[in-house]
Amino acid sequence: MKKSDEVRMLKIVNYGTKLLKYISDNNIDEKRIASEITVQWTVTTPLFNIGEQVYRISDETKEEYPNIPWNKISGMRHRLVHNYDDTNWDIVSKVLFEELPAFIKQIGNILELKTP
Repeated sequence: MKKSDEVRMLKIVNYGTKLLKYISDNNIDEKRIASEITVQWTVTTPLFNIGEQVYRISDETKEEYPNIPWNKISGMRHRLVHNYDDTNWDIVSKVLFEELPAFIKQIGNILELKTP
């Protein structure tokens, strides 16, 4: 794994962990995500950052871990940034509550394997 990939993965874990903590600490739920614009802005900014880091991870690393949906993750970032007015908040909620914790764990596991 290239050093820059390791740095990017550390950023992904950091952004994701902080986002999940914020959601938990502030009792953010699907209803608030769907209805409160400040919550929407707050949860999407880290998702933008995670998606951007994923987009810039090397093809070699992505090929080494094909079970991770790299393209879907970076694709979500592109949709959020470029089609913000058409955001499906149910999908964002599903990502936050069902998929992000497992993704952060996967990336953390990769880092543990690659770090001596």
